Amino acid sequence: MGIEHPTSGSIVLPKRVGFLKQNIEEFRDQKILDVIIMGNERLGKAMVERDMLYEREISDEIGMRLGEIEEIIAEEDGYNAHSNAEKFLAGMGIPSKYHEKSMQELPVDLQFRVLLCQALFGMPEALLLDEPTNHLDLEAIGWLENFLSHYSGTLILVSHDKHFLNATTTHIADIDYDTIIIYPGNYDAMLIAKTAVRERAEQEAKSKEKKIACLKNFVARFGAGTRASLVQSRLREIQRLQPQELKKSNIQRPYIHFPPSENFSGKLVLKAKKIGKSFGNTSVIKNFNIEIFRGDKIAVIGNNGIGKTTLLKILAGRLSADVGKIERGYRVELGYFPQNHEECIDKSEKIHVFDYLKRCEAQAYDQDIRSVLGKMLFSGDDAFKSISKLSGGETARLIFASLFLRPYNTFIFDEPNNHLDIESVSALAWGAKEFKGTIIIASHDRDLINAFATKIISIENNGVHFFDGNLNDFLATRIS
Repeated sequence: MGIEHPTSGSIVLPKRVGFLKQNIEEFRDQKILDVIIMGNERLGKAMVERDMLYEREISDEIGMRLGEIEEIIAEEDGYNAHSNAEKFLAGMGIPSKYHEKSMQELPVDLQFRVLLCQALFGMPEALLLDEPTNHLDLEAIGWLENFLSHYSGTLILVSHDKHFLNATTTHIADIDYDTIIIYPGNYDAMLIAKTAVRERAEQEAKSKEKKIACLKNFVARFGAGTRASLVQSRLREIQRLQPQELKKSNIQRPYIHFPPSENFSGKLVLKAKKIGKSFGNTSVIKNFNIEIFRGDKIAVIGNNGIGKTTLLKILAGRLSADVGKIERGYRVELGYFPQNHEECIDKSEKIHVFDYLKRCEAQAYDQDIRSVLGKMLFSGDDAFKSISKLSGGETARLIFASLFLRPYNTFIFDEPNNHLDIESVSALAWGAKEFKGTIIIASHDRDLINAFATKIISIENNGVHFFDGNLNDFLATRIS
């Protein structure tokens, strides 16, 4: 996009490119519909200029220019711009009551959705989308998948959502082994092809090593004899067969293994009875009842802002309900992962990763802390990295490390896959599935949910729905 300049080579772009921006502050004072229309730069500039000219006294020169501008607006389908922009907003789940408001009047997650609508607006010839599913719920992700599957231009996207990649891509550019290889097919097809290529290379290396060993044996036996020419040919063959060292993968996968539940909880883990919670005049949770039993694997789903975080905080004892009560079962030891990492980690503190964990669990031995840090990919000097310098993914892995230092038998995770790469989400899914205790996870990642969940709590506008089964089975009931 010209934001960064290459040290070599050149970039050629089509005339109109949709680019997902992240700088919401740049648009904070502008109307939402106007922000979306800016996705078509030619149209956006023409409409801004037209509004400015109409505020001035009309002269012949201004009248001529207005005529030219109206032609540009007509060419760019500008007279349908607002209705087209509203269709994108509806698809992204942004209510019509916000459409005429300024960006700063929206919650932050909805502001990012507006910028996604901006990138999609005007049917650009190419789309460059960096993590487009961030801040989207399942319904909005489904709408975006459908839009992109019918999009006729060229799409380049970066994503850690495996299901989304499988649904939208025809090729995968895999950045690994210090290079980029483009594989045909979606993510799953890439993984199969990449694994096959690697296995083939490893087999060829082993085959060469065996052949070299045989040749060296021949040279050792006849090197001092009369077969000098044969020995020399074998030496040349050994030189030719010397295998190149296989590059190591740049991709690392944490070992997310939940602590063994030697201290099992009682059969009933949590019981909520007639729970209610309001913020001001807005009722978020109303008359909620549930019994959660040992070994339950529950996924909590629902649109953003509908109350998932509020419910999880109440169940975890981090927030008090206005009415009703929560009962915690016998010997329940509960670990909580917040959606907002700052609830656990204050990055303004001048403290290292190792010391942070030592403070979380003062009784832990240093080798235990080192062990859990290694499993969470904090190796060597990374243990003494300042928490203020951690990325979003590193912060998430540090929170996991703090939870794994204690023998919890129950976990409540709120959007734990945010900021995690595909390998980390896969590791989390495996760990959650193998865990012998009780786990409740709120997430929009369909692969994660299907991998571990045997029960679904769906929070919707018409109430809370409970379902025994995985996400695919639940969604199938909605389609039918």
